[in-house]
Amino acid sequence: MKRIVAKIRGLYAAVVIITLVTLNILAFLVMPRSSYKGIKQFFTRAILKLLGIEVVVEGEVDREAGMVIMNHSSFIDIPVIEAVYPKDLVWVAKKELFDTPFFGLLLSLPNNIRLDREDRRALVHLLKEAKAKSKEKTIAIFPEGTRGRGERLLPFKPGAKIIANRLGLKVQPILIVHARDRFDSKRLELNPGPIKVIYMESFQADPQREWLQELRQQMEERLTRERGEPKL
Repeated sequence: MKRIVAKIRGLYAAVVIITLVTLNILAFLVMPRSSYKGIKQFFTRAILKLLGIEVVVEGEVDREAGMVIMNHSSFIDIPVIEAVYPKDLVWVAKKELFDTPFFGLLLSLPNNIRLDREDRRALVHLLKEAKAKSKEKTIAIFPEGTRGRGERLLPFKPGAKIIANRLGLKVQPILIVHARDRFDSKRLELNPGPIKVIYMESFQADPQREWLQELRQQMEERLTRERGEPKL
């Protein structure tokens, strides 16, 4: 019975998300780019409110960080971060997402960074775009490359390390806890409640260190501890 209720809520969540994303896209089309951050924050907060999701924040944002790195387990991760992060973000996402009807507009209109893994010139394009956009925005990336189950982190792909090292960026890791428990976007199940966002200690990217793998281990250890605690 509990599973059936979660499925019904999941269908409700899908309707809410599609409706508000449509309105968000329309707002992008008619409003100037300077207002995009406010638009994103308004609609993402509305989505979370209507889905019964509360975001609990721990730690402090490093406003000097040029890149934020996050774990990824649910579609709701992006609305959660957009709703609470104070600076404007530019997301690095795979080309296939940009090519998706409807949702692709949500990525392309605010001028996010497209990553084509099939193109040999993709790295050059990625660095060029990241360099230009990092002057005004904070680069946001899921180094796992796709959604995981939420209990363990998938291997980190090297893109985040390459960008941060080449551009000399300060990096802040952000851990998102219980997102998949709240909204399982693969099973389309919604269980209202809190999601915790943890701003971890930032650091300067150092090309001489294998910092990405060290970071993955630190994030996974912290995630394991957090999931072992009684739920909020």
